[in-house]
Amino acid sequence: MRSTLIIHSAAQLLTIASAEGPRRGPSMRQLEIIEDGAVAVQGERIALVGRTSDVLTQAGDGARLIDASGKVVLPGFVDPHTHVVFAGDRASEFEMRLQGASYMEVLAAGGGIMNTVRASRAASLDDLVNQSRARLDRMLAHGTTTVEVKTGYGLDTETELKMLEAIRLLDESHPMDLIPTFLGAHAVPAEYRGRADEYVDLVIEEMLPALEREGHLGAEMPPFCDVFCEEGAFSVEQSRRILERARALGMGLKIHTDEFKSLGGTALAVELEAISADHLACTTDEEIELLADSDTIGVLLPGTPFGLAEDHYSPARKMIDAGVAVALATDLNPGTCYCESMPFISALACRQMAMTPAETIVASTINAAFAIARGHEVGSLEVGKKADLLILDITDYRHLAYRFGTNPVQTVIKAGRLIP
Repeated sequence: MRSTLIIHSAAQLLTIASAEGPRRGPSMRQLEIIEDGAVAVQGERIALVGRTSDVLTQAGDGARLIDASGKVVLPGFVDPHTHVVFAGDRASEFEMRLQGASYMEVLAAGGGIMNTVRASRAASLDDLVNQSRARLDRMLAHGTTTVEVKTGYGLDTETELKMLEAIRLLDESHPMDLIPTFLGAHAVPAEYRGRADEYVDLVIEEMLPALEREGHLGAEMPPFCDVFCEEGAFSVEQSRRILERARALGMGLKIHTDEFKSLGGTALAVELEAISADHLACTTDEEIELLADSDTIGVLLPGTPFGLAEDHYSPARKMIDAGVAVALATDLNPGTCYCESMPFISALACRQMAMTPAETIVASTINAAFAIARGHEVGSLEVGKKADLLILDITDYRHLAYRFGTNPVQTVIKAGRLIP
C-alpha cells in the first residue's frame, strides 16, 4: 500500500485503543504504548499503527515522512464541555471575586452570565464568529482537535439560534470539529427574574420547536440539550421537563450539575440516560455509585474551581475507583474559566483531583470522545479512525501533566492535514 503521510520513530506512541466504549477503573491507566511507534495516514484516516519498521515496510515508498524521534505521539485532545462562542469578556468580575464576591452573588447582582448575555445579544453573527474563531485557534494550538460548544448566552430564541448558526459556520470553516449543544436553560434571564417556570415554558414551547423548525434537529447529529441544574438556576423538576422534551425530539442529553450544591441532578442524568453529567464537584457517594452503574460519563472541570479560587474539586479519585467513566474538559467560558489549554487541565487534575498522568490522558481523549458520542470516530489511534494526532515535544507522556505553564504541543495533525 502507499500512504500519504507517516509519523514515525516516536519515543512513545499512545494508541489508547478502546473499541468497547469509555475506559473505567484500572483501564484508565492503560495507554497502549508502542515504543518506536509509527502511524500511517491516507487521506483523513489512519491506515496503519505499529512499530516504525513494520509500518514503513507495509506502507512502501513515496510517503511523506515526519520524524517524531524523541517525541510523544497521541490522539488529538477532545474537549467535551465548553462555552467558547460568546462576545465580550468579564475581567471586571474576576477582580470583584478577588475582593470577596462569590459567583452566585455576582449572578444575583445582574452580572455573571447576564453580562455575557447582553454582549452576545448585541453582537452581530459575524462578530460572534470572529471573536470565537480566535479562541478556537488557541485551543487548536494547544492540541484540541474536537470540541463541544454550547449555546446559552442568548436566553432568547433569536440569540440562541444565532449562536447555533455561529457554531455551524465555525464548524464549516475551522479545522477543528465543533459539536453543538443547546443550552437555552443556562440561567433565568433578567426579563424573567422571579418567573423561572415561565422561562422553562419558553424553552419547551418556543425554543426547542424553533430548533426543529430551523432544521437543527434534522442534522445527521442534532445538537445535544443541556440544562444548568443548580440552586439559583434550574431545579431538578424544571430540568426534567426540558430534558424530557428534548429527548422526545431525538436530542442527546447532558446536564450541568453539582457544581455548587447537590440537588439530585446526577441521579436525574442517570435516570434519563444522559450521555454525560458535568461538573460534579458536590456529588454524593450514592450518586457516584449510580454513575458507576450507568453509561453516563462524568465530565470533570477542574479549571472552574481553579478559576474561582475555590478548593472544592470533583472527587475524581473516588469516582474512578468506583468505576465511573471519567472525562476532562476545560469549561472554557468568559466568567469562571477562561482557559483554552487541555494540557493545563491535565496538570490541575493530577494535583487537585489525585488523577494519574495516564488517567488524565484517557479522560482527555477516548473518554472525552465518548462523552460527545464521537468515540467511534476520534479519541484514539486506531485504523479507520479520523487522523487527529499530536506530536508533543516531550520524551515521556508523564511530562504532559508534570510540566505546566508552557505548551508541549509541537505539531497538530487534523484529519490527516498538518496544521501550520
